[in-house]
Amino acid sequence: MRLLLPALLASLLAPAAFAQTVPAAAGERAEVRAAAQAVREKVITWRRDFHQFPELSNREQRTAAKVAEHLRALGLKPRTGIAHHGVVAIIEGGKPGPRVALRADMDALPVTEQVDLPFASKVTTTFNNQTTGVMHACGHDAHTGILLGIADALVAMQSELPGSVMLVFQPSEEGAPADERGGASLMLDEGLFKDFKPDAMFGLHVFSTLPAGVIGVRQGPLMAASDRFSITIKGRQTHGSRPWGGIDPIVAAADVIGSAQTIVSRRTDIAKLPAVVTFGAIHGGIRYNIIPDQVEMIGTIRSFDPAMREAIFKDLRNVADHVSAAHGATAQSQVPDQNGNPVTYNDPALTARMLPSLKAVAGADNVVEPPLQMGAEDFSFYAREVPSMFFFVGATAPGIDPSTAPGNHSPEFVLDESAMDVGLRAMLQVTLDYLHAPQG
Repeated sequence: MRLLLPALLASLLAPAAFAQTVPAAAGERAEVRAAAQAVREKVITWRRDFHQFPELSNREQRTAAKVAEHLRALGLKPRTGIAHHGVVAIIEGGKPGPRVALRADMDALPVTEQVDLPFASKVTTTFNNQTTGVMHACGHDAHTGILLGIADALVAMQSELPGSVMLVFQPSEEGAPADERGGASLMLDEGLFKDFKPDAMFGLHVFSTLPAGVIGVRQGPLMAASDRFSITIKGRQTHGSRPWGGIDPIVAAADVIGSAQTIVSRRTDIAKLPAVVTFGAIHGGIRYNIIPDQVEMIGTIRSFDPAMREAIFKDLRNVADHVSAAHGATAQSQVPDQNGNPVTYNDPALTARMLPSLKAVAGADNVVEPPLQMGAEDFSFYAREVPSMFFFVGATAPGIDPSTAPGNHSPEFVLDESAMDVGLRAMLQVTLDYLHAPQG
């Protein structure tokens, strides 16, 4: 991969790279193609600016200000400050019709960029008491640029537009900092749909495991429910040479981790749907010859079925309590330790209805059904409120195997900018096809 990066980056740096788009397929609207051509350079410029100046979840002040500024320049009246830094604007069409909502997320990740781009992020911050870089390692910079381009396109055709479109620029998709709330659930709690309840909502995500030019979508469950947990094992401190003088929480924690693996492998019907229990961090002790008082563990649970999700919560609490007790220790479990994301669910009827729109842009052979994804998305909260469809846009350049390319969240994640053209055209085609379809 490192040998391919120089050639790949050289091909991406010029805006002309973005012009190498997927040819128009039968059924693609002429106005979609024309609109994409008109906004192409601006979308690149926006994306690169956001990439160079990324902001973490609930800290998207500059990004939100840039978004609101452009929406006002289009003559819209954006509402700002929703869920801290969310920006929402409504484009009222000149003709009656349905209501549609489109969403883009704006936040970046605490990741130090390792890709040598002229617009690479040099931003650093403190996260979890550690100094780290900040990077759009998941592609939200592209999502924001795409939705700004769609705003331009829809405003230009506003007088002939049936219905209305809500543009949702969302903060904190990656998860709010500790002791804060944010993201889609907070936007909803703060009245996102109070005065404008969409008939349908659409979202997209650039995706490294698909090649540029390919779109991935499936009906029903697409991405897993995601829940965090924390477990603290309390023992009794003693010298490392006299373990019998105390209760060793490190050994108890190791036993808890080992026993927890049986929750999925032996107690969960993964023939029905997959599930994952992962321990992501363990903290305990400070010196090689001191057995500490306690060990703290955190991790994540991924699932697709609500009943299975609750059963895993219960099983993990039981394992923590009883295995700890067997060692003479005690467990304090928070499973889950906060409200997680539900399953990202694509409304089957809506997805089937819009599938021809995606094929019209990418071509029938370039629209695929991906496997269930264990990653999570807080777009899922919108999908619980209104019929929704979320789809993936391939982001890996030609000549690179998507299965081995640096993935989303990697410090080496590289976006092929042609993905933005495909994403913009697909989202615009879906929107216009939905709005112009006969109602009733």
